[in-house]
Amino acid sequence: MSAPEPVAVPRPVGRARLLAAAAAIVFAGVAAYLNTFRVPFVFDDPPAITGNPGLRHLWPPWSAFDPSAPASAVTGRPVANLTLALNYAISGYDPWSYHALNLLIHLLAGLALFGIVRRTLLRLGIADRGLGIGGAGPAEATLLGFAVALLWTVHPLQTEAVTYTVQRVESLMGLFFFLTFYCFIRAVDADGGSVGIIQKPGSQGGSPFAPWRLGGSRKWSALAVIACLLGMATKEVMSVAPVLVFLYDRTFVAGTFRDAWRRRRGFYLLLAATWLPLLALVAGTGWNRVGTAGFNVGIAPWAYWLTQFEALPRYLALVLWPHPLVFEYGTFWVHRAAAVLPGALVVVALLAATLVALWKTPAAGFLGAWFFAILAPTSVIPGTMQMIVEHRMYLPLAAVLTALVLGLHSLLRRPALTLAFTLTLTFVLGLLTFRRNADYRSELVLWGDTVAKRPDNARALKGLGVALDHAGRAAEAIPVDEHALAQDPGDIELVDNLGVALEHAGRNAEAIRRYEEALRMKPDYPEAHANLGNALLRDNRVPEAIAEYETAVRLRPDFAEFHYNLAGALDRAGRTAAAVAEYETALRLKPDYFEGHVNYGNLLLREGDPAAASAHYEAALRLRPAAGMPHYDLGLALEQQGRPDAAIAEYEAALRLQPDLPEAQNNLGTALARADRLPEAVAHLRAAVRLRPGFAKAHFNLGNALIASGQWDAAIAEYEAALRLQPDYPAARANLERARAERPGGGGRLVAP
Repeated sequence: MSAPEPVAVPRPVGRARLLAAAAAIVFAGVAAYLNTFRVPFVFDDPPAITGNPGLRHLWPPWSAFDPSAPASAVTGRPVANLTLALNYAISGYDPWSYHALNLLIHLLAGLALFGIVRRTLLRLGIADRGLGIGGAGPAEATLLGFAVALLWTVHPLQTEAVTYTVQRVESLMGLFFFLTFYCFIRAVDADGGSVGIIQKPGSQGGSPFAPWRLGGSRKWSALAVIACLLGMATKEVMSVAPVLVFLYDRTFVAGTFRDAWRRRRGFYLLLAATWLPLLALVAGTGWNRVGTAGFNVGIAPWAYWLTQFEALPRYLALVLWPHPLVFEYGTFWVHRAAAVLPGALVVVALLAATLVALWKTPAAGFLGAWFFAILAPTSVIPGTMQMIVEHRMYLPLAAVLTALVLGLHSLLRRPALTLAFTLTLTFVLGLLTFRRNADYRSELVLWGDTVAKRPDNARALKGLGVALDHAGRAAEAIPVDEHALAQDPGDIELVDNLGVALEHAGRNAEAIRRYEEALRMKPDYPEAHANLGNALLRDNRVPEAIAEYETAVRLRPDFAEFHYNLAGALDRAGRTAAAVAEYETALRLKPDYFEGHVNYGNLLLREGDPAAASAHYEAALRLRPAAGMPHYDLGLALEQQGRPDAAIAEYEAALRLQPDLPEAQNNLGTALARADRLPEAVAHLRAAVRLRPGFAKAHFNLGNALIASGQWDAAIAEYEAALRLQPDYPAARANLERARAERPGGGGRLVAP
C-alpha cells in the first residue's frame, strides 16, 4: 500500500461549536446515569472494595497500588485499585463517590472518542478511503464524531461498565486506551503542522530518521506512552493498544507499516516497553488471574473458544437491539459443535471481511480490526466462569457505532437528517440506559432480573439466594440455593450458602450438615469453617465453635472477620485476655470495622475500662454517624466515667436516630431523674415500658421517678408491675413496701434504693 497523498487543509471549526458538542455529550451522559449514585455494591464489588485493605491508605502512595484482597477484580490492576482508594478517602464505603468517579471516567472517555473520530475524519478529508464518505470537511467531521461519541456514551450496553462499580477496571482502561490514540493523533497533527494534512515520508513534517521523537510534539507522544502505561496497569486488554496504534498509523498516517516504523520506531519501542510492567502484573496473579483465566486453569482452549461463537454475535446483536441485557450469563459449555455453527459462520465471515478490507479498504478494515483485536484477549484466553460479559464491549462498541453512523450518513447525505436521527436515537437509548440502571438499585432486584432471563444459570441463582438471605428472606433463599446446586452440584460455595440460609431460617442442625459437607469437599475452605463455628455457637457448643474459628484464622490469617468471630466466642467462654487479643488483631487488619469497635468496646466496658470503651464507640460513630446503638453504649461509658451531662447528650442522640430503643429510653430517663429533671424522666421511662412492656427494670425506675414526683399510687403500680415480671426483684419489693408505708395515710419512711 502506498503512502497517502496530502489533502487540502480544511477551515477549522469554531471553538464554540466544539464546546457545544462536548457539553451535549456530557449532559446526555449525566442524564442517562443520574440514577446510579445510590446503587449499592453488588457481586464482585465487596471483595474488591469492602474486603480490600489496600483501599484504606492513600499514603504512602504505593500502598494503594497493592490490592491485598485475593482473587478480586482489582488483583494485578494497581491503577484501578488506586482510584478506589481515592473514593474510600472521600466517602468511605458510601457508594456515591465511587459512582460519581465511574461516571466522570465514562464522560471523559466519550469526549476522547469524540476527538478521535473527528480528527480521524479530518485526516481522511475529501479523499474516500473505503468508508464511502465524500466531503468530510470540518463541520461534517465534527457532526459525525459527535454522533458516534454521543450514541456511545448513552448506549445501554455500557451500563455494566459504568453502573457496576468494580467494572471501573473496564471503563478506566477504556479511557486510557482512547487517550493513547487521541494523544498519538494530536502528536501526528502537530508534526504535520495542521490538522487534515497527511504527510508523505520525508516531507516537511520532520525528518523520518528522528526515531525518539514523534514529529514536532514530544509532549503529545509522551502523554500517549504514559496513557498506555496506565492502561496496562488497569486491565490486561490494554495489551492490544500498541498494535492498534501501529495499525492506525499505517492506515491513516504513514500509509505503510514500513514507513510508520521508520518515522516513529522510537515511539513504538516505548509503547512496546509498556508490555513489561503488564507481564510483571500478570505473573503476580499466577499467569491466570488467580485461577480464573489463562491457559493453565485446567480448561481445554477449544472448549472455551467454541463458546465465543455464541458470544461475539450476541455482542453485535445487542448493539443494534440492546435487549435483553443480562448481568451474569453464567458458565456454559458447548457440547455439540453444530450448536454454534450459525454463530461461527458469522464470526468467520466478519473476520475474513476484516482481513480483506485491511488490504483493499484499510479504513473500514481498521474498524473491524479494532473490534476483533480488543475482544481477542478475553475471547482467546480461556476462562473458567464467564463466557459472555457485556462490559467487554465497552471499547469495541465504538467501532461498530462508527461504521453504523458513517453508513447511515452516506445514505441520508444531509447533515441535518443525520443530526436529527442521532438526537432521536440518543433520547431512546438514554431512556433505556436509565431504565436498565434501575435494575442495579439492589442486589435482590439485579439477581431477580438475571434469573428471570437465565433461569438455569447456577451463578445467577447463587447470587439471588445470597440476596434473599441478606434481605432476611432465608426461607425463600433455601429452594433457590437447592435449585442452583442441582445445576452445579460441585460448587462448594453453593453448599456453604445453603448452610447459611438454613441456619438463618432456624434449621441449625441441617445447616451444620451442609457445612460439614462443604468441608468434606474442601477441608481447607476457611469460610465453611467460620460458618460452622457460627452454627455451633448458636447451639451453645462454644469449645467446638472456637476450634472451627481457629482453623479459619489459621487458613486465612489476614481476614479480620474471622478474628472478630473468634474473639466473640472466646469472650463467651470467659477467655477475656484471648478475646482482647483477637479483637485487636481484627481492628489492626480492618481499622474501619464498625462491629469490631462496638463489641470490643462492650468487652472493655464490662471489664471496667470505660475510657477505652469510649474510644472504640467514638471510632464506630465516626464510621457510621447515623447508628443509634453506639451512642447508647457511649452514654453508658460516660456515665461510668462520672460525666452525666455528656451521657444524657449521647442517649438523646441515640433516640433521635432510633426512637424505638427501650434501653436508651430507660437510661435517659434514669439519668434525667438523677439530674432532677423529673417530668422529662417520667416521659422517657413511660416510653421505655410502652416499647417493652416486659422491661422490669424500666418499671422499677419509673416507680422511683414517680415517687420523686409525689405520684404515690402510680409508683406503687409500677413496682407491682416489676414484681409480676420478675418476682425475685428485691429492690422493687423493698421500694414497694416502703412506698405503701410512706404513702399519705401510711406509716414509715421510704428509703431510696
